[in-house]
Amino acid sequence: MVIVAGVDEAGRGPAIGPLVVAAVSFQEAAADDLFSMGVRDSKTLSSRRREFLAVEIKEISEGHSYFELPPWAIDKVVNRGQKLRKLNYLEAMAMAKAIRDLHPERVYVDTADVLPDRFRDDILRVLGWRPHIVCEKKADINYPVVSAASILAKVRRDLLVSNLREIHGDFGSGYPSDPKTVAFIESWFQENDLPPPYMRGSWKTVKRYTSPG
Repeated sequence: MVIVAGVDEAGRGPAIGPLVVAAVSFQEAAADDLFSMGVRDSKTLSSRRREFLAVEIKEISEGHSYFELPPWAIDKVVNRGQKLRKLNYLEAMAMAKAIRDLHPERVYVDTADVLPDRFRDDILRVLGWRPHIVCEKKADINYPVVSAASILAKVRRDLLVSNLREIHGDFGSGYPSDPKTVAFIESWFQENDLPPPYMRGSWKTVKRYTSPG
């Protein structure tokens, strides 16, 4: 019985909220059924469809795992600015942790690095065994197992962001391109000098309020 897994993330670009990595594993035969179930890259699906499919995916999977990177962890590596140890590397480490929880024999990964082999090698370096890893750009489009992971990651992050909005007010999507998010950040810094824990202080949208000059 060959166990295959897909790994993807949601929330790399927002100024507010965590980055969520999801991994999900299947018996090979079950993985072949994902496309016929309607599993696609999460960005092409409505939120309602993603939530429905997330339940279906978990039901036929062998297991799934998440690893959440809070804003402070992202800020730490971005601000440190160490070559080849920035956000891509942090994401690779998060993916390795999610993969380790499932112990698959074959893994499909949507790379964050312009050099997929480097991203793959960063993951392999910290695993306790050497699964076969296919690491590619657009893997969330080309491999249903990665599409499944992208759905789980997106549904999980949406829930976390919804919880943040209930506590702190409606900041929109959290993305710098969202006018509601930009207005929320501006309003925050009219009364505060430092970003709150749920905001990424290293993002330009936020940093311009905290940098001298």
